[in-house]
Amino acid sequence: MKDMYEPYVTDDGRTIGRCLMDMRNITLRFGGVEAIKNISFDIREGEIRAIIGPNGAGKSSMLNVVSGFYVPQEGEVWFRGTKRPPMKPYQVARQGIARTFQNIALFEGMSVLDNIMTGRLGHMKTGLFSQAWWYGSAQKEETVNREAVEKVIDFLEIQHIRKTPVGRLPYGLKKRVELARALAAEPKLLLLDEPMAGMNVEEKEDMSRFILDVNDEFGTTIALIEHDMGVVMDLSDRVVVMDYGKKIGDGTPDEVRNNQAVIDAYLGVSHD
Repeated sequence: MKDMYEPYVTDDGRTIGRCLMDMRNITLRFGGVEAIKNISFDIREGEIRAIIGPNGAGKSSMLNVVSGFYVPQEGEVWFRGTKRPPMKPYQVARQGIARTFQNIALFEGMSVLDNIMTGRLGHMKTGLFSQAWWYGSAQKEETVNREAVEKVIDFLEIQHIRKTPVGRLPYGLKKRVELARALAAEPKLLLLDEPMAGMNVEEKEDMSRFILDVNDEFGTTIALIEHDMGVVMDLSDRVVVMDYGKKIGDGTPDEVRNNQAVIDAYLGVSHD
């Protein structure tokens, strides 16, 4: 077993850093229903970590625990070597965790640029009065934040729609704008909830390229939920598999692909 506190080299030669987030014996209940049952796994600095499983397996609930939206009844969440107390989602965001959503959550009446600017709210420090009158430090702050947003817009190749109201965009571009808003926060950990859902083949190829580029060029650690197994196996360094709230597999894509419990519960392919 590899030491979670030391960097190690993956099977394909990539170096992955120390443990960034450690989920220890997480149990989450809704009334009498256990959505997550005593699950442990870690996310390492610099990796792409996938969480997969059938519908109702508890994947989104787990992502909501990571992002602070749900507080588990049992277990511990450790982030950057420190045990995390119960936090509100905005407090978790200030720690450096950003996310996208399975159902797009954008301000459709606002422009692409303004939507992405909302991702910079955690970096804005000037008071309400200065912002309202837009003078002094507020001007300087907006300039800095606008430059950061423009870099994200260029990176995701959406310059041509920067002034377009989001409500007018096709679905695939809306998903890219949501990714841009999350990236604008400069997260240490980026959570992607079904980033390919509803996309055609070309849109999936574009989004896959951007995810790999975010991980490679920005060094952003990524945890994603995705149903497209081709995407998962191509993008991920490691995969954790859930079924009915339990963890039934954890390892490299090849290890998961050949795990009989995963095959029986999810992949539905027999390896004789």
